[in-house]
Amino acid sequence: MTTLLLVHGGLWDDMNAERFWREPGIVAGLEERGFPVLVPDRLPRARSWLAEVEHLVPLLPPGPVCVVAGSNGCSVAVRLALTCPDRVDRLVLAWPATVGEAVVDVRTRRELTELGASPRIAKDLLSGEVLRGVTEGELSGMKVPVGVLPSVPENPVHRRRTSVALCSLLPHPSELPGTPEPVRRDFRPYLGSFLTSVASFVSEVP
Repeated sequence: MTTLLLVHGGLWDDMNAERFWREPGIVAGLEERGFPVLVPDRLPRARSWLAEVEHLVPLLPPGPVCVVAGSNGCSVAVRLALTCPDRVDRLVLAWPATVGEAVVDVRTRRELTELGASPRIAKDLLSGEVLRGVTEGELSGMKVPVGVLPSVPENPVHRRRTSVALCSLLPHPSELPGTPEPVRRDFRPYLGSFLTSVASFVSEVP
């Protein structure tokens, strides 16, 4: 069975793997389906997306993994796949965080600043074209299959247009049935659908 690396959402806040993946039942559900699952916490208050990758690389097993990422964790997942292409054989980008939503960006920049981020760090973390920290050229050059799972319903942090743009740029995309983010109360009825989508995508023969 392919090992799954789960990369949780959040950006310099108190989100962690326990709240994002374990409490909603995702880790248990994937393990019940036979997958080995790695569920690390992301690097707290990382100064760059690359720093987050450097934090995760030592945790990777010898063989390739499938990275399942949520929200802002999608930026980390893509950067990991670009940095270590021989360690990642496919990605699931779930509820990808939207770039350029003015109200959200203003609020997030203020929160980053209040937590001690310099203007340059805040700018670098928030900048991007479709995903933060990633260029469109990098996305269009991705070699691995990528499942894209939109947020349903959409919200200002996770717009439908982000998933559409990803599917148009990625060379090997598969749009998976959308769900609410797992930290939302309305995710629970969608747990089975989410687990089935991820398991089916990961198990596809290239």
